[in-house]
Amino acid sequence: MPLVTFTVDPSNSILNDKWVAVYEGITRCNNVLKYLALATDIPHADGVNIKAQARFLRAHYYFDLKRVFDKVPWIDEATTDFTPTNTVDLWPKIEADMKYAYDSLPESQGDIGRANKWAAGAYLGKIFLYEKKYSDAEPLFTAVINSGKTPNGLAYGLNDQFEHNYMPAYETNNPEAVFVIEMAANIADGTIANGNQGDALNFPYGATTPFPCCGFFQPSFDLVNSFRTDANGLPYLDDYNSHPIKSDEGLLSSDPFTADAGFIDPRLDWTVGRRGIPYLDWDVYPGQDWVRDQRYAGPYAPKKNVYWSATQAADADQSQWAPGSSINVFVIRFSDVLLMAAEVEAQLNNLDQAEDYVNRVRNRMALHPEGWVYKYSDDTDPSAGFSGDLAANYKISPYPAGAFASQAYALKAIYFERKLELAMEGYRFFDLVRWGLAPTALNGFFASESKLVTDVTGGHFTTGKNEHYPIPQQQIDLTQKAGKNTLTQNPGYN
Repeated sequence: MPLVTFTVDPSNSILNDKWVAVYEGITRCNNVLKYLALATDIPHADGVNIKAQARFLRAHYYFDLKRVFDKVPWIDEATTDFTPTNTVDLWPKIEADMKYAYDSLPESQGDIGRANKWAAGAYLGKIFLYEKKYSDAEPLFTAVINSGKTPNGLAYGLNDQFEHNYMPAYETNNPEAVFVIEMAANIADGTIANGNQGDALNFPYGATTPFPCCGFFQPSFDLVNSFRTDANGLPYLDDYNSHPIKSDEGLLSSDPFTADAGFIDPRLDWTVGRRGIPYLDWDVYPGQDWVRDQRYAGPYAPKKNVYWSATQAADADQSQWAPGSSINVFVIRFSDVLLMAAEVEAQLNNLDQAEDYVNRVRNRMALHPEGWVYKYSDDTDPSAGFSGDLAANYKISPYPAGAFASQAYALKAIYFERKLELAMEGYRFFDLVRWGLAPTALNGFFASESKLVTDVTGGHFTTGKNEHYPIPQQQIDLTQKAGKNTLTQNPGYN
């Protein structure tokens, strides 16, 4: 809760765990680079590929640290002083690693989890976007969109069906997979849980849920309301909370509930479990019986990280105290690239191109209603499949030609589209910070959401402080030199 409400302090052990885990990744990259330089029996092309992959991953890890903590020390394969300062700008070093990867990696890698040239190009564009170097990012995104391929040779594109991104059966032939972290389940040796343990706390959990734990990753009312669409199939960019989607907050699962009859973006029901809608092939989502405590965090449940009942034997990992899954984790997927490119084009005032990219994302759903959520053929037997009747009143349309008539409107629409398309995937906070919208958006969220639930009560975003989390105090203490701190704490946490 302190992480969510921005009441966290430098002693928080979760922050220290994050720091240690990411630097462990960096250390492994550095060891590869150090010992690769000493190897004499590796063919040149293989050596270049290995080096480029290691530098790609090191750039990825430092990018992650930079977003979370901002002031972090640079440690590479040549470092000998392990009490460095953290006041040097890391962006040029992150750029250099990813630029090397882009220039050196092959297009084909075979394994879908390995970085290739195009993953590096997309990531380098993302780095430039965070630095607001729009002119540098634009040609990279253009090249990735027009020529990019997955490591196993598929031209980048959007899956016709949105939900296929979160189904392991489609992972090998997924044109949307720019860079993914591959997950596995049911590893034969049984020594470690290889499923996505990041999901361990985040399955629906309640009196009748089929999942053993834990119910702490609940979508907010604010997020759900964002999926309301108007009569034209477009979102309410400014006042979506004034057009709320009906919920069953405060109702027992046994209480009668009539579903919302208004227009809804169909992506909602592949993102959020809500009352009366099929929850994958498990059951019609019953509301309270599938949440830990409605009063605490509301009536909704996540969906994107949950495996299907029919494939649980292959996709569920139950080797630890809480469930994991073999669903791959996207670091970058193609719709993300399209929306980052749209943002860059809007910042450069290429508004028609920006609108085209956004509409490509929206048209995935608008043109493929077969990818919407349908009612079960038989509610008492979800395994019998789905009927031809839609589960809700879905409506989604592309923006009409010329809608992006001003830069301000274009950016507002792009920002909102990212909220919808990438919901529950870990992008939103970092987007709000880099856009400079975090104070208004998050404090508005705390004010409205805390009227409905208690988990965000007391939350407040302070400008100049909460853009980043504090440097873990344990790391400051461990890296002292001659009794003096070498790491500088972030503003507002001293």
